[in-house]
Amino acid sequence: MTTTQPPQPAGPAAAAPEFAVITGAQVERALHGREKQLVELAEDAYLLHAAGDSVNPPSHFLRFPDRPADRIIALPASLGGRFRVDGLKWISSVPGNVTAGLPRASAVLILNDRATGYPFACLESSIISATRTAALAASAATRLGRGRPRPTRVGYVGTGLIARYVHRFLTATGGPFDTIGLYDLSPQSTAGFHRHLHTAGDTARVTVHDSTEKLVRASDLVVFATVAARPHVTDPAWFAHHPLVLHLSLRDLAPEVLLTAANIVDDIAHCLTADTSPHLAEQLTGSRDFLDGTLADVLHDRLRPPPDRPLVFSPFGLGVLDLAVGKFVYDQAAAAGQTHVIDGFFHDLRRHG
Repeated sequence: MTTTQPPQPAGPAAAAPEFAVITGAQVERALHGREKQLVELAEDAYLLHAAGDSVNPPSHFLRFPDRPADRIIALPASLGGRFRVDGLKWISSVPGNVTAGLPRASAVLILNDRATGYPFACLESSIISATRTAALAASAATRLGRGRPRPTRVGYVGTGLIARYVHRFLTATGGPFDTIGLYDLSPQSTAGFHRHLHTAGDTARVTVHDSTEKLVRASDLVVFATVAARPHVTDPAWFAHHPLVLHLSLRDLAPEVLLTAANIVDDIAHCLTADTSPHLAEQLTGSRDFLDGTLADVLHDRLRPPPDRPLVFSPFGLGVLDLAVGKFVYDQAAAAGQTHVIDGFFHDLRRHG
């Protein structure tokens, strides 16, 4: 009977990437005051996606039969170009948080190393999510506004965190407004946003409206940032003055409103899902002909939206934008030596012990 010795390992195991945690405070510091730079970054990431240098599968919705108002959404994505990062945003929406004094949404973003697949960072992402939404909204307001008078009257339907970020980006990239209109089902939310504007030193005249209709009719630029699950704005006559509408919450406008407007989306396949307003319009008409094009068409000057109709931008919100902003934050923190590395996070890295 003979015995043999097992072969010796060929060499040391490859080192796994470090795993870092980046807090909301760090995210805020990395992004603060960089609105114009972040708009350009969001446009770069979006155009890479439009050119096919990304993987952005459909979002996955986790819903709860006993809590129909709540949801958690997974947005996996991969982005090429100068970003070269994979990852996942995991964002929850619990409207009941607002009554407890918490923001509705909370989120984390995981970034994965392309070479090994190992995650290398976890970032607080509610700020990243709000920032990428606001950056693309500001881009759309600027790009779609060509050929139209500069809006001087902005109105916000929904006055939560997203509205606050959008207003900051709109004023940083497009200049101040003469008037700001506010409407929210929660008077406390409206009052809080009003106080924020005052504290931030905004000199525009602020009007708190008692209906969505009055706000829409009084605004050149309308921002919908609500938690509406189904359309509540049904009368196209409210938009007879042809405003620019940033339909960020995606489910506020009835198909009848969209069918009288020029419609721009960020990504057609993503927008026409999940019972969004554009999806309902497609179901009603059996066609996508009501869509004029995408923001990429506008950025590439392939499309000039008509000035003689309301103009509605309905962005689904793409995971590649979260990756772009998140990678920017990570790079800022890493360059400053401020990443919180979790020693020993990855363990038992040898296949056979």
